[in-house]
Amino acid sequence: MALTLMFIMIVLLVLGFPMMIPLTAAALTGFYMMFGGVGQMDTFIQQVLGGIRPASLIAVPMFILAADIMTRGQSASRLIDMVMTFIGHIRGGLAISTATSCTLFGAVSGSTQATVVAVGSALRPKLLRAGYSDSFSLALIINSSDIAFLIPPSIGMIIYGVISETSIAELFIAGIGPGLMILCFFSLYCLYYATVNKVPTEPKATWKERMQATRKALWPLMFPLIIVGGIYGGVFSPTEAAAVCVLYAMILEFGVFRSLNSRDVFTIARSTGLITAVVFILVGVGNGFSWIISFAQIPQTILEAVGISQMGPMGVLASISIAFFVACMFVDPIVVILVLTPIFAPAIEATSLDPVHVGIVITLQVAIGSATPPFGCDIFTAIAIFKKPYWEVIRGTGPFIAMLLLSAALLVMFPQIALFLRDIAFG
Repeated sequence: MALTLMFIMIVLLVLGFPMMIPLTAAALTGFYMMFGGVGQMDTFIQQVLGGIRPASLIAVPMFILAADIMTRGQSASRLIDMVMTFIGHIRGGLAISTATSCTLFGAVSGSTQATVVAVGSALRPKLLRAGYSDSFSLALIINSSDIAFLIPPSIGMIIYGVISETSIAELFIAGIGPGLMILCFFSLYCLYYATVNKVPTEPKATWKERMQATRKALWPLMFPLIIVGGIYGGVFSPTEAAAVCVLYAMILEFGVFRSLNSRDVFTIARSTGLITAVVFILVGVGNGFSWIISFAQIPQTILEAVGISQMGPMGVLASISIAFFVACMFVDPIVVILVLTPIFAPAIEATSLDPVHVGIVITLQVAIGSATPPFGCDIFTAIAIFKKPYWEVIRGTGPFIAMLLLSAALLVMFPQIALFLRDIAFG
């Protein structure tokens, strides 16, 4: 049965169907194979609806809406300008500014694809004018955007928290350490690349220009403070933080900056509605699919076949890392989290692994896979936004993927990279 469902998904993906179609077809096929008809279809429908019932999922469309408002407004450009004035003049400074801007915007939007659009559209032309190759610039933008999956708020963490019943607040704060570690690795590589290729430096900004840029960026910088400070100060929950972000984004862009007007409301609402509909269809059908494979005891069969029951905690984490990384090279990250998390749940529980640590490992692997050939979703976002051919987009990704995999290995071996802030906040 497992091979049949996998075959259906792969064939439909190769034929070009959007991810919701292969997932739905596989789920319905699995249901038919188990029950032999549609007489108990109401049970499957209940599982699908149950997947989108958790209140925590309300945060997903809220963060998507907030990111859409900020991307179309001035928040992203103000953050980028501030970063540029402080580090744009050092060797590799423009590239480091790009990685840093992706991190900051990730702390505002929680979406890798929104970060590719917002930061990439603004900084790629500057990188090219400064002497960086297009392959390096595209790879830097795509892979730096992965940090948005780790820095709170993270849509991937919300989905994992709902599926595994893990504290989303703890996941949020645990993602900060790994995100900053990756930023450090990328910054060092940018310095090396600029030195070897003799990329000229940018003019140094005056302190007056820095203060002006910082003053303009103060309002957008409040986003991470509101999210992190509000959640860990006990003011509101992660779901409520998402609603506050939307309100704050609207106040900024419509009221303070006046970068948007009433005509933009429909465009933003339609875009958010379409993305949310796709995400919730994937979540609902993914929950139904997970119920089917659990009912058929496919997870237990797979885990026994690979001998995971004899593995210790490190072996289980290594298996999880490999499975999620490979899967996200071909399939949408949300679907991978929905499908694979229940499969590994028995092994995680048996080895008494910290579910927050596991969640950060999974989130990082999902982020890496999202920018890894052949079908990483961020690659195709870049193709659509920058109008570049596939091979040009992926040509420079090798060093960044290597650094991300090194980060993943360090995270598996040293859990405190993720857990030290969690332990301080919740210890």
